[in-house]
Amino acid sequence: MFRHMYKSKIHMATVTQANHKYKGSITIDEALLEASDMIPNEKVQVLNFNTGDRLETYIIKGKRGSGVICLNGPAARAGQVGDKVTIVSYGLYNDSEAKALKPTMILVDEKNKTIK
Repeated sequence: MFRHMYKSKIHMATVTQANHKYKGSITIDEALLEASDMIPNEKVQVLNFNTGDRLETYIIKGKRGSGVICLNGPAARAGQVGDKVTIVSYGLYNDSEAKALKPTMILVDEKNKTIK
């Protein structure tokens, strides 16, 4: 049996852009992706603290050091610039892997720079 487990997250990021004309996804600063153990095209859940919305989408790599968190396409309707979000990725693990799992969590400041 495999368990769907929380693998990593970027906590309390600030939405910097919302582009409803784009074809879809969320753009995330490449430095944040590396720090959080996430990769382009990975499925993520975006939890919006301002609206209470939760959405699933996939990652597009943004410019390193830019601090970009951009909701694209339909996701742009689920948040606004300035909203606080947490971005969570999950993985499938067997029982022994799940029990040994140590998720990665990064906390960011108001400019989406890693602080912890």
